[in-house]
Amino acid sequence: MEYRFSSRMGRVPESFLKELFRVSSVPGVISFAGGLPGSAYIDVAGIREAAREVFAEEGRTALQYTTTDGYLPLREFIADRYRRRLGLPAIPEEIQIVNGSQQCLDLVAKIFLDPGDAVGMERPGYLGAIEAFSLYEPDFYSVPLEEDGPDLAAFESLIRGRAPKFFYGIPNSQNPSGRTYSEGKRRAVAEILEGTDTVFYEDDAFGELFFDGKPRVPVKRYLPEQTVISGSFSKIVAPGMRIGWIYAPAPVLRQFNVAKQAADLHSNFLCQVILHRYLSTHDLDAHVARVSAVYGEHCRLMCELLDDLMPQVTHTNPEGGMFMTATLPDGISSMEVFSEGVREGVAVLPGVPFYVGGGGEDTIRLNFSAAGEEEIVEGIHRLARVVRRLA
Repeated sequence: MEYRFSSRMGRVPESFLKELFRVSSVPGVISFAGGLPGSAYIDVAGIREAAREVFAEEGRTALQYTTTDGYLPLREFIADRYRRRLGLPAIPEEIQIVNGSQQCLDLVAKIFLDPGDAVGMERPGYLGAIEAFSLYEPDFYSVPLEEDGPDLAAFESLIRGRAPKFFYGIPNSQNPSGRTYSEGKRRAVAEILEGTDTVFYEDDAFGELFFDGKPRVPVKRYLPEQTVISGSFSKIVAPGMRIGWIYAPAPVLRQFNVAKQAADLHSNFLCQVILHRYLSTHDLDAHVARVSAVYGEHCRLMCELLDDLMPQVTHTNPEGGMFMTATLPDGISSMEVFSEGVREGVAVLPGVPFYVGGGGEDTIRLNFSAAGEEEIVEGIHRLARVVRRLA
């Protein structure tokens, strides 16, 4: 038979992730290509104990259906953390639990976008967002990302000229570049957007992971009624629990709730209850500080190795997060580096999937959170051999 799939499926760029997972699982390959947090820093014992307590004390409740917006004590925890860490006047009614912040990408696009609507993004931009938004057939417009945030002239021209439904950005430790908006650019972005009908979609998956331990002021502080924030426990507790959230103004959240209910009724309630028990009985701040310090050491080690072994390669210098971008010498293709790297026993992610409308052929994304120090040393030496061979 002929399967009559929707026309929208033809708008979705072919995902590179399937190939990425295949090569990353090859024995002996050191992978800097994925987006995994360090498995060694997942508190298995603490989560196991929290799960044991939940099953012993409230198992039947935790295994039942719940409301679409999510477990109230967990939403209260998130709101309190926003008030304490970032000075945002969050209340639990403005927060909804989702299946990882990736689900926010799909549902925000679903409630805002009609075919042909304009969407703004950073260039390069997160490939997961590009794929999620593409299903709703928008027209993408990207703004170059400078060392300290978006090119403001290009950003203002886009907002004034195209009036996108929303602009999607990652101000903290951006994926793939690792760059962080300066406070000045956060203010400027808010000032440009103020008074328009464009929403700022602030993806804050990495905001807890600054190496210096200091939180950065979110754009939402300057533009509260036009900003939605998504957050995630995947990077700071455990990605397998698939628990994230959206923090948004009430009119947005009402529509989001309708779309969420139609999609899955509610996120995994058992994991929500276990996670809240874990957070209630463990010091999340201390855990995040330990993880961030380790990631900082890994990042500095990778930067030093790149500088020493491949001086012809330039790279970003992240202040936090899990990623950096490296730019290859003229004439070297990131796809060639990927293919040759696998043969050499090291996997990197080519930059091409992060660019809407083409680009990224000379860039690669490197992850420094998943590998240990010895793997980073060996992996960058392998990568250096590949670059020298292709030069």
